[in-house]
Amino acid sequence: MRVIGLCRFSYPALGGFKRMHDTVAAREAYLYDPARLALRFAHFESLTLPSIAGQSNGDFTFLVVTGDTLPEPWRTRLHDLAADVPQMRIVEMAPMRHRDAMRLAIKEALGEDETESIQFRLDDDDAVALGFVQSLRWFERNTRRMRRTWRNVAFEYNRGYAVRLSDRGIEAEEVQTHFWACGLAVLFRPGDPKTVMNYGHHKLHLEMPTLIHPAPGMYLRALHGDNDTGTAQHGVALAPLDEAQRALFRRRFNVDEDRVKALFAARPVHAD
Repeated sequence: MRVIGLCRFSYPALGGFKRMHDTVAAREAYLYDPARLALRFAHFESLTLPSIAGQSNGDFTFLVVTGDTLPEPWRTRLHDLAADVPQMRIVEMAPMRHRDAMRLAIKEALGEDETESIQFRLDDDDAVALGFVQSLRWFERNTRRMRRTWRNVAFEYNRGYAVRLSDRGIEAEEVQTHFWACGLAVLFRPGDPKTVMNYGHHKLHLEMPTLIHPAPGMYLRALHGDNDTGTAQHGVALAPLDEAQRALFRRRFNVDEDRVKALFAARPVHAD
């Protein structure tokens, strides 16, 4: 059983974004704007990186797909961050269609693809609980009889937190949601031509059996002005963390509010 996660980090795909651009050059100019990259790195280092680095079960691969034109100093910074996380692999790719690029990255990581795999996607501004990979493996072991005739099955965790980060710290609201990408994974049989990136996360339950686990606090979903999905749709009321929540975020997600404050204070003030 392989567990593979994929994170798209400012990859200049042809399609795959709600913000459209007429040319690759225009997309790269948008993605590689220094102020935007400063914001993405602040979220990535605050949320995604610590939650992946701290997984209780380290038997997984986490692919970070970025463009082969990502400029310096950002390229070196990304590689330096990944160097301390054995499970993390930076995959640099030339621009191509979004689904084709993501499928290729996952298939190359699977190699001979001779065993089942659980695949998940995570945005570069989100986090998962430290028991996420361990829980996916639990799901796989305990559903074998049920799913023996199913081609695929989706596992969903539908409880987590919407968060907003700044140099003042973390604002959050506990939420229960339906098919957010940060709470989903899909099990594939060996040799399946598709990957988790071939399915819209909000429509997975229309494509395959889905098992939903309302485990408490399995993800953090960041809200900010550069979200590709926007923020208005979430309709949540955020409030500053209290002491109990600060401790919970450190324990469950490896996310430290003091670290968040430092990272956001260090970025340019115009990067919003």
